[in-house]
Amino acid sequence: MNKQAKSRRKAFVSERYSRYQRLKFDRPHPAVLRITLASPLKLGAMDALMHKEVSEIWSDVEADASVAAVILTGEGRSFSAGGDLNHERKVVDDYHLRFQTMREAQRLVLGMLDCSKPIVTAARGWAVGAGLACLVMADVSIVSRDAKFSDGHLKVGIAAGDHATIIWPLLCGMAKAKYYLLTADVFTGEQAERMNLVSLALDDAEVESRAIQVAVQLATGPRHAISWTKQALNMWVRQATPIFQASLAYEMMGMAGPEGREGIDAFLEKRTPDFQIKSEESA
Repeated sequence: MNKQAKSRRKAFVSERYSRYQRLKFDRPHPAVLRITLASPLKLGAMDALMHKEVSEIWSDVEADASVAAVILTGEGRSFSAGGDLNHERKVVDDYHLRFQTMREAQRLVLGMLDCSKPIVTAARGWAVGAGLACLVMADVSIVSRDAKFSDGHLKVGIAAGDHATIIWPLLCGMAKAKYYLLTADVFTGEQAERMNLVSLALDDAEVESRAIQVAVQLATGPRHAISWTKQALNMWVRQATPIFQASLAYEMMGMAGPEGREGIDAFLEKRTPDFQIKSEESA
């Protein structure tokens, strides 16, 4: 593609999406919008601004008639290692900030669920917490075999909120969902494909090109038929919306409690959390 064409394509996406600071946009195909998570933090972790923007982008995508399919990817060698725990520590002590975080988490998950355009994720490196939510809530998820995933919530003493309870049991079954959500163990992209949590696991070098191939196929197919098929399939997921809302409330309750405070403090202080003492103190 020559420089003039690249400039036109960049201008084509910049006007509508110019307010976003943590998301980058380009068009690998005229009908495909690629959104890149561009975090200033290590491993693509989400600062407060990125978390807000990822929760808001789906309404803009829905309103953009020029977009027929979306790719969501990470910048560099990582997708997103979840929330910034320095910010989450502020959420622990601030009721209004906690409520804002909860609303953003709702909009992120339900926004991806309700978006009529098919969403393809391309993930390499780490995807944790809210980053994993973005990955798994997509319609087609393509990951590198050696990518590393963890829900992560239990490691910092809070319930598995975000996306997990609304979709994991449907994708990988209750036994695997309980194991990986209760332990917060790390697993690879290859394992994620094997347990049906993601669509495809490929060699690292193939992830982005395959995501583009799939997104272009969706964008150039019968738009209404694809959208209606997505919406019909998502009715299975929507049945679990009350479960999702409950888990998100439990997550916020735990964040404000002694276990959540101990878990986040221990992570920031680089020590092992002592949840037993904190649980006994609150008994």
